[in-house]
Amino acid sequence: MVEAAQRDGPTVRAEGLRKRFGDVVALDGVDLEVAPGEVVGLLGPNGAGKTTTVRILTTVLAPDGGEATVAGYDVVRHPDAVRRRIGLAGQFAAVDGNLTGRENLHLIGKLTQMPRSTVPGRAGELLDRFGLTDAADRPARTYSGGMRRRLDVAAALVHRPPVLFLDEPTTGLDPQSRAQLWEMIRELVAEGTTVLLTTQYLEEADRLAVRIVVVDGGKVIAEGTPNELKAKLGGTVVEIGLEDEDGARRAVPLVGSAGVAPDREGNLVRFSTPVGALSLLGVLRALEDGGLAPASLSVRDPSLDDVFLSLTGHHVRAEGSGGRSGRQGRRSRRGAA
Repeated sequence: MVEAAQRDGPTVRAEGLRKRFGDVVALDGVDLEVAPGEVVGLLGPNGAGKTTTVRILTTVLAPDGGEATVAGYDVVRHPDAVRRRIGLAGQFAAVDGNLTGRENLHLIGKLTQMPRSTVPGRAGELLDRFGLTDAADRPARTYSGGMRRRLDVAAALVHRPPVLFLDEPTTGLDPQSRAQLWEMIRELVAEGTTVLLTTQYLEEADRLAVRIVVVDGGKVIAEGTPNELKAKLGGTVVEIGLEDEDGARRAVPLVGSAGVAPDREGNLVRFSTPVGALSLLGVLRALEDGGLAPASLSVRDPSLDDVFLSLTGHHVRAEGSGGRSGRQGRRSRRGAA
C-alpha cells in the first residue's frame, strides 16, 4: 500500500522543478507551495512555464530534475495515487463533442472507477450546479464555448477530487461566462477544494488567488498576495500621454530628472511613486521647462500588470484579449528610449 509522504504539509509542493524540451529550458528550478483549501495563481505570459508546471504536477510529464508532491504523494513514484486525488481542466475543453453532457460525466465516472450506482446522481448534481441541466441531453458539440468550459470543469470534479488544477480555464470566454466560472471556483474553494490556477488574466488572478506566484522564463521571479506584490511598487502609478512617440521619447529624460524612474510605451510615459502629488508637480514642471505639454494624464493605484511590467519589462496579456502577449510586449524601460 502506498503511503502519503505527509498529511499536514502543503497540498501541492514543488522544489527545484526542471524541464527541457531539446534546447528549450521550460522550467529552471521552480518552487511553489499550495496550502490546503487555498487558491494559488500561477501568473505569467505564454512560454513562461505555467502549463509545463501543471503537467508535471498532474503526472502528464516527468520532470528532468527536482521533486513534487500532491496530496502528500510523489508525482513520479506514485502517479496513480496522485491521479485519484486530482481534477484537471485545461486551456481547451476536453469533453467529447459527440456525447451529451450527461454521457460525458457518466464516462468520466466510469474511468475514475466510481461505484456505478453513484455516477448518475453525481452527474445530475454537477449538471445542476454548473447550469447545464437544460442542455444535459444535447451533444456537447452544440454547446457554446462557455457551456463546454463549464462541462469540462464539471468533468474534472466528478470523482470529488480534493485538489483541482485549472490551466487557463477562462481563455477565450466572454466576460459573462468568465464571471460565472469565477463564481463556481469560489464555491468550490469555500467547500475546501485546493486550487492551483494558471492564468494570463490579471483580473482573474487578483479576484481569485489568495497568493500569486509570478513565473517568467521558467523561473519564479516573485510571489505574495496581490496586495503585497502591488505594495512593492509604491502608492501611486502616474501615466502621462504625449501627442506622439517622438514627444514621449523626449519626455523620458525630463520625467526622470524629477527623481522618478519612467517607462515608455508608445506615446505613454509611466512611473510609480510613493508620493504621487509631489512627484507629479515636479514632473509637470520638468515637462513645461522642456517645452512639452501632456495630452492626457491619469493617476491610479498599482495593478498586477504594473507589477509584472516592473519585474520583467513586459506586460501579461492573454492572446486574443486585445493586447500583446508575452515577450511580444517588450518595451523600453527605466528611461530607455
